[in-house]
Order: sequence, then C-alpha cells, then structure tokens
Amino acid sequence: MPSVRRRASRRLSPGPGRRSWPVLLLLCLLLLAGGVAAAERTPPLRDYAVDMWTSRDGLPHNSLRGIAQTPEGHLWFATWEGVARYNGLDFELYDRSTTPGLLDNGIGGLYVDRDGALWVTDSRGNVLRRTLDGRWRQWPQRAPAPQVLIQGMQKDSKGRLWLLYEGRGLGYMSPDGRFVYEAPPPGAPVNMTLSNWLAVDDRDRVWVGTMDGLRLRGGDGVLRDAPASLGLPPGAAWPYRAPDGALWIVAEGALYRMHEEGARLVRSLPGISHATAMLQDRRGDLWLGTENQGLFRLGSRGVEHLPENRQVRSGRIASLFEDAEGSIWVGGNGGLYRLRETLFSNRTTADGLSGDYVRAVMEDDRQRLWVGSAAGLDRIERDGRIVPVPLRNSVGRAPSVLSLAQSRDGAVWAGTFGDGIYRIDRDGRSRHYGRAEGLAAGNVRVMSADRDGNGIWAGTQRGLVRITEDGVHVPTAKGMPGGLVTALLASDDGLWVGTIEGIRVLRGNTVQRLDVDSLGGGRSIFGFTPVGDAMWITSDRGLYRYRDGQLARVGLEQGMPVDTVFEMVPDRLGNVWISSNRGVLRTTLAALDDVADGRSARIEVERYNEIDGMHNAQANGSTGPSATLRSDGTYWVATAGGLSMVDPARLQHFRERLPPPVVVESVRLDGVPLHWHAQGVTKVPGGQRVTVGYVGLSYLMSDRIRYRTRLEGLDRGWIERGNQRSVEFIGLPPGDYTLHVSAMHPGGRWSESEAAWKFTVEPLLWQRRSVQAAAGILLLLALVALYRYLIHRYKTSNIRLASQVAERTADLQLQAERLLAANQEKTELAERLRQQAEAFERQAHEDPLTGLPNRRAFDEGLARDFARSQRSSHPLSLLVLDIDHFKTVNDTWSHSVGDQVLCEVGRLLAASCRDSDLPARLGGEEFALLLNDTALDEAQLVCTRLQGLFHAQRNWAGIEGLRVTFSAGLVQLGAGDRTPLLLFQRADRALYQAKSDGRDRICLG
Repeated sequence: MPSVRRRASRRLSPGPGRRSWPVLLLLCLLLLAGGVAAAERTPPLRDYAVDMWTSRDGLPHNSLRGIAQTPEGHLWFATWEGVARYNGLDFELYDRSTTPGLLDNGIGGLYVDRDGALWVTDSRGNVLRRTLDGRWRQWPQRAPAPQVLIQGMQKDSKGRLWLLYEGRGLGYMSPDGRFVYEAPPPGAPVNMTLSNWLAVDDRDRVWVGTMDGLRLRGGDGVLRDAPASLGLPPGAAWPYRAPDGALWIVAEGALYRMHEEGARLVRSLPGISHATAMLQDRRGDLWLGTENQGLFRLGSRGVEHLPENRQVRSGRIASLFEDAEGSIWVGGNGGLYRLRETLFSNRTTADGLSGDYVRAVMEDDRQRLWVGSAAGLDRIERDGRIVPVPLRNSVGRAPSVLSLAQSRDGAVWAGTFGDGIYRIDRDGRSRHYGRAEGLAAGNVRVMSADRDGNGIWAGTQRGLVRITEDGVHVPTAKGMPGGLVTALLASDDGLWVGTIEGIRVLRGNTVQRLDVDSLGGGRSIFGFTPVGDAMWITSDRGLYRYRDGQLARVGLEQGMPVDTVFEMVPDRLGNVWISSNRGVLRTTLAALDDVADGRSARIEVERYNEIDGMHNAQANGSTGPSATLRSDGTYWVATAGGLSMVDPARLQHFRERLPPPVVVESVRLDGVPLHWHAQGVTKVPGGQRVTVGYVGLSYLMSDRIRYRTRLEGLDRGWIERGNQRSVEFIGLPPGDYTLHVSAMHPGGRWSESEAAWKFTVEPLLWQRRSVQAAAGILLLLALVALYRYLIHRYKTSNIRLASQVAERTADLQLQAERLLAANQEKTELAERLRQQAEAFERQAHEDPLTGLPNRRAFDEGLARDFARSQRSSHPLSLLVLDIDHFKTVNDTWSHSVGDQVLCEVGRLLAASCRDSDLPARLGGEEFALLLNDTALDEAQLVCTRLQGLFHAQRNWAGIEGLRVTFSAGLVQLGAGDRTPLLLFQRADRALYQAKSDGRDRICLG
C-alpha cells in the first residue's frame, strides 16, 4: 500500500454548507442554553470585555453596515469594500475580484432567511444570495428598480424580499426572482432613511423609519405616514423587529412596543439622542447604538452606559447583532466591536482605585477589601464603593503599598516601598513605623499577623522584624536570614520565611532550612499556603509541597505552563488558583497531590489571561498577599492592570458551553483550491496531495479550540490535532473516504455534530483492473520473447567465444612483450632521473667554477655547526678571506685568467683543511673556511699555513711573475654571538680591518 503522510497547517477558503442542518440544530441548543443562563442575573455592563477589529486586523473597511450569522456559525460583515466572512480567527473577503465574485463592493445590508441563506445587497441595487451549500446566485438590478444603495431587507410570510432603496422608497423581489419597485408618493421623506430602518411585521405590513417620522405600507400597498394614533413624538422614528417577533419603535427620547391596540411606551430615554441601531438579546435586554453617544443597554439594571475608557467611540453605530454564543457585535464607522461576558472582571482607576499597578489585596474581618498599589491604599466597602485611605509619607504623597496584614486586634497594617509600615486601627487612626522606631530602611514586601499578640511579623530588605505594642524587635535566633524577605506566614507549625535564597522555618529559637535548590533548582520563594497537614510553597521553579518532613515539587517538567508562580489560593469548590506573570492558572488540589505523590506524571492546568476578561494578565508577586479568597467565595488577584476577580461558582457555567460547531472550510489538491461544495461526493485524482482546512466556529476562545480527525477508510480511531486547523494526506490509495472532524473547548467535551467530507480517490492509470490485466498479458509475451532471444544469443555467443579466445591469446602475448620493453625503458629512465637529481643537488650546493660549496651550502653548514657548537660547547672558528687586487687581475689579464686564479685558490683552500672543515666560495673573490672543533690559536696556524701556500706559489694561472695574496678575518664563536649571522658579521668586520691595514694579512676579530 502506498505510504500516507499527513501534515497540519492553517488554511483559509470558502466554507461548506452540506452539514449545516446538524450544526443549525446545535446552534439552537446553544440558544436554549443561553436562555437558561438568562435566568441568572445579568452581569453589569462594566464587566463585559470589549474587543475591537479594524482594517489592521483584516477587515476590508472600518465602516460596517450590517452583521449576520449563517446556520453553520460563520459571521458575515457588510462593508464598503465587500463582504467579510469571519471564523473567529481569520477574515475572508468576497468582492468583485474573488471567485465567486460580487457585482459591486459597496455592501448595503445582510439578511439570513428562514432557510439559512444569506442575502446581500449592494450600492448599485443588485441582490445576491449564498445558499447553505456555498453556492452564490446574482440578481442584477433591473429597471424600473433604481440603481442605488439598498439599505435594508426583510422577507414577509409570502416569501417576498422587501428592499429599502436609499432615497427612492420600497421594492421587493418575488420568490421567482422578479423585481417589483414601488415608487414613493410625492413628498414622502424617504431620502432621510438610514441603514436597516426597515421591518416587516407578522401581518406583512412594511415599516420604514425616516428622520422625519415613521412610514407604513399597509395592505393597500401605499406607503404613507404612520397613524397619528400611535402617539409617536415628532422627529426621527424607526422600527426594529426583535428575534421573538415583537415590533419596537425607536423615537426621539422614547422607546415603544407595538401591540394589537397600538404603540405602548415602554421607556423614556432621557439623555439618549439620535439612536441609530437596536438589538434585543436573549435575556430580553435592549441595546441601543447612537450617532455619537456610543452604546447603551436597557434592562434589569436600568440604563447602562459603557465606562468612558471602554466606550465604543467610532461615530455612528450602524449595526448590532447577538451571535449564537451570546456575544454582542457592534458595527460602527470606525471598526468592529464585540462585547462578551467573561469569567474575570476588574477594578481599575476607572472605577476609583488610586492606581492600576496593584501589589497586595486582603479582606479584613469586616468583609472589606483592602487594595495596595503603587499609588496608595484603597478600601472596597461591602457595597462595592471604593474609598481611598489617606496615608501620607514624609513628602506628603501617598506611599507605594507592597504588603498588607491584619493583626488580632483588627488593625490593618500596610508595608510600603521605602516609607516604612502604617498601622490603621478600627477607627481609621493611623500610626507610622519607620527608622526612628527601629525599622530598617527599604521595602517591606510581606507581613503576617503575630499569633501570640496584637502585633505583626514583617519582612524587610535586612531580614525579619517583629512589631508589638512596645516597639520593633529583631529576632536573634541563629540562622535567621539577614537579607530581603519575599514570603512570610505565621502558622501553627512555626514562622515560615521565604527569601531569594530559599526557606527558613522559625520554631521557638530554632531555625530549620529547607533545601529547595536541590529539588528542581528553586531559589526565590514567593508564598506559603497551608492546606491540611501540608504547606504549599510558590517559587521561581513552580510549586513545592512540604509534608511529613518531605519536599515534593510540581513544576514545568510536570506540566505547569510557567516556571514562576506567586500565590496559591484554594477555593471552596476544590479548585486551586495560582497567580503568575503570564496569567492565572487553575487546577485542583487532588491533581496537585497526585503529581506530588507520584501517582500521576503530569498535571492538567487551565490558564486564564486577557481573553478571559483580565485587564492585564501579568499578576504581581514577591509582595503579599497578592491574591485572596473573599468570604463570598470570589477570588481576587493583584495585577499590573488593576484588580481582577473571578467567581468560581460561574466557572462551571463557562466550562459547560456546548462544543463549538465545526465546519470544513477549504479543500486543496496540490495546493490548488477545489470548489467541492456543490458536489455530493468529490472525486479526487489519484496521486495528488489533499489538504483539508477546518475550523470550530466559536468566537469566545477561537485560538484555544482543539480538534481531532478521523479518515474513514484509513484511520481506525480519532487522531487529536491540537490547535492545528488543517490536515494533509499524500499517497492515499484508491477508494472511498469520509473525513470526520470534531472540535472541543479546553476542558470541555468533543462536539457530537461532526463536519464530514466524502471523497473518492480515483485510481491512477496503472491502478485500474483492465490496465493491470493488459499489462500482465504483455509481460507474459515479453518473457517468452526474452527466453527465445536468450537461447539464440547463447548459441551465437559460443561461436564468437572460440575465435575471441584465440585472438585475445595472441594479443596477450604481444602485450607481454611490449610490457617487458616498457619496463626496461622505465628502469633506464629512472637511472637517468637519479643521476640528474644528484647533479641538480650538486648544482644547488656547489660553486660551478671552483667546485667548492657555494654560499647556500655554507649558510646551512654555518647554522648547523653553530647550533652543534652551542650544544656541545666545542670551539668553532670562522675564516673569511678576500683575494687582494683581484679586479686588477681581471683588468690586466682577462676574466678567464681571473677564473683560473679562483680555481687555484679553491684547490689551495680545500687542500689546507680537514674533512670536518667547510671551505666555501661566498661569491666573487670572497671565500670562507669554517673550522669545527678548532680554537682561535689553532685556527691562526691554519691561516698562516694557508698564507704560506699562497706566497710559495709562483706564476698563478700560468702567468709569469703573477703573485696572489689574500686578506682575511678570523674569529672564534663567543658568548656574544647569539646567531650565526652575528658570528659572520664579526668575521667580515675583521676582514675589512685586514684590508684597511694594507692587505695580505690576517686580522683577528
């Protein structure tokens, strides 16, 4: 079987519709679940998270005129640059340049009918429809319908699609695709309509809103002013048809609901002007978008307005939409916004905190929450009011509060950055402890109530102190840390002290050191949490548990997503909340114990950050307490962006969200998109690379959705893909396949409604049965022909072999004779080469005229004998001589006579020395004699004898009366001659001295 290879990657392409009805059922279940949740108290608007998208994030344009969601779960956005489809991660654009393409890029509105089809209108009066199977159909504008922007559309019970033309009135498209245009009566102010100011009620009456009042098309087919009996105020008025079928009328300063008897005033809207869009959510709350005042919500909490620092500030709000998961989408002139309920809510400076960089949080015995930040100390009262606590340092400013504690007498203590400690009693009176009271200068990062009195223990930069009614005391127990204290807890088991160098436990006057460094490399300690008979410790290497004298660790290697954790807080539901620099972690105490006891190798941890509502995911630590569990069961954590809070009781509501519906979005064959939607079973040519992209259509945690696939026809079970959104198959054998895709939220369950794509891999030409049979017959015939050919070839080859043997035998004999001759030539050539090499060697070291060694040979010999003499301390003498008046010989008797003289000098020089000596011609008329193992006095005798030989010879070169003498310099190797060159230079200087003194003499150097 051919090998099959899979590869995962992210893709983006048109979505499917074949599996939409199960997904539609799933979305209905989501709506039902939302209806159950509506019974809960609506969270305040300030607790909603606000997300924003603009053209920088993939939108084609920042002005959104319409929002819709098709049954499979995709969100669609109408812009001036086309329709954008969103799957929670990526925007896909449909415009005039795409395939399929639009007739115009300026989109007027979107509408999803009861069949799940998406209707699109544009700025040139065209209408388009996309069905559930992904196919598009176009109805170009036709006269008499105007070629203008269609601002809104809705279907009536007869299947007519009503169209609101900008400034030109109403029209509709019949079920058979015909356009019917109804020109407005003279004077009708239809040129003052806005986007989506159109509604069709359950009696097929068409309501149109304008800036000059409400218009109604009744059963007589005439568009006229709404009845005055409705009692609407003058000015702008427009309709809104809610999901439950109710018809609302939005007028200036008031909101009406239509009943059988007429319009009933539901709520006055003081302070809200120029409402432009409306939405009724699943809880029944009403949302109003305005021209320039942002977004409002009207519900059980009254009229709510987003806080100024999170307000939708993009001019007019043109569209509002609630998706299947309950998020509110807002289309403005400056971008797309989403409001969503989140697990976490926050308190920041916008709510009244003194500062957003919160370092410590603590609840006192009166259920008030104390918050210490870099900008001072605040107190959150039981009714939620935030009250600043008036503390001042030496320069009159609020101190930076790092730590909090409450002593047994009810006083609250605040440790600061460089400003000592403040004590606030129950009556609000404060007392300051600083250097004058004996407190060490620096930071007070942690404190803990003294269990034996009304004081506290405090950790400073110089160790531990105890503050009681009679002052500040420094413990004297041997082994107490003397540096920065980062964690502190007074417990029944002693005083636990954490530093940047580990843990100390003070019991009476005895200090115990716990070695966490040897178990995982922990150094900095940030917190202690007693749980039962165990003490849990947070550090820069994860969590440690101390129980029964033994340490255990749960860290990065065991599945913790981060190394450094600050504060561990168990809640009342079995959860454990752990703060870190990279968000808040949640697991269970049972899971932690399983890993610490070795029953489990890894721990499952959920991490929460900004996507879960935290204003800033960086939780602060190395101060305390940096997180706490309040008496109402809520968990509060100090962060770099304010105070974040979560109610663990709401966790199950968020975890019980139905799995995300999953769809197949794209199919590619060898990288080329395949339009597979319109086909029941897709045929795929064999041998091609098949890439399938899919996505889970949830918009709350899109990047956390996990996927699994199963290729029916190949896989035996599900294969988990993690967060990967595509799968690739290479080399699939021919056959029928169905790819199943399922998705889940982290910690949730897998979706039962799967996306599926059926396809058939067609066999290659060689894989077809008929081709294989024909190939078998041809192979058999070929084997028979090959056998006959081989027999014939065997017979003829035997005949050729005999003649070839004779010919080759003769050839071998001839080649042997040639080889012998060649071998003889090679031997003679080698001998000539040896002789030539010897001649070259002599030429390189021998003077060609005198036969003496030349300068090169002399330099090598001098270096060799110089080194040997230095090693053995044997004497070494050097004679350098020069023929006197040699130029006169050449000038008088010719150069040939001079050459003859030089040859005779060479013979005399060679004759007067030993075998161990080295005579040499240095060049021209200059000669040298190197005398080994010869002291200076012996060398003088050699020179004298040589001089005598020169004087005794007459008729040099056969010339009558020609005498030849020499001048010489003689030296012996001395301590100052560090190199051969220095020795030679000394001899040379003696030579020139001999010449200067009159020649024909020997001078000692």
